[in-house]
Amino acid sequence: MTPKLTDRGYIQVDGRYQTSIKEVYAAGDIIGPPWLAHVASYEAIQAVEGMFTNHKPKKVDIFPGCTYCQPQVASVGLTERAAKEKGLKYKVGMFPFQASGKALAVGETDGFVKLIVGEPHGEIIGAHIIGSEATEMIAEMGLAITLEATLEEIEATIHAHPTLAEAIHEAAGAAEGKAIHI
Repeated sequence: MTPKLTDRGYIQVDGRYQTSIKEVYAAGDIIGPPWLAHVASYEAIQAVEGMFTNHKPKKVDIFPGCTYCQPQVASVGLTERAAKEKGLKYKVGMFPFQASGKALAVGETDGFVKLIVGEPHGEIIGAHIIGSEATEMIAEMGLAITLEATLEEIEATIHAHPTLAEAIHEAAGAAEGKAIHI
């Protein structure tokens, strides 16, 4: 017996990661994109929860995308284009690494932090980082989106100086014209 497939050939699963065959579960690349190791690991854990507990497994909806190149590229949540296509009201905060004391000190000034911020509440709905350690920094933004953190909350969170992560704080400030280093 073969599990039910999607129109693109991936295995279909329900909310507990169970296939159309009773007690057969699937997770990761075989159920479709995104094809990321960290997403597959998360789904596998959720599938096991679906098999052995009454806890309702979570489906992946917010996940970081990371490209390990030079400079690094990382993103989470909506792009500006996706926000526009969905008809969402939003604003953007950007901060260049050229204005970061840490980036200057380590000679890694290529790149920026870009935040997509929902209006009128100011919640972070997307983040994009290009530059040194972008793949390390993106987790903070995934947490911000998951917790529906606002610009105000990001700005109220003290970021150590000098760090590359300070650029996140500055991008939040830039969205409201309050960045202090540009």
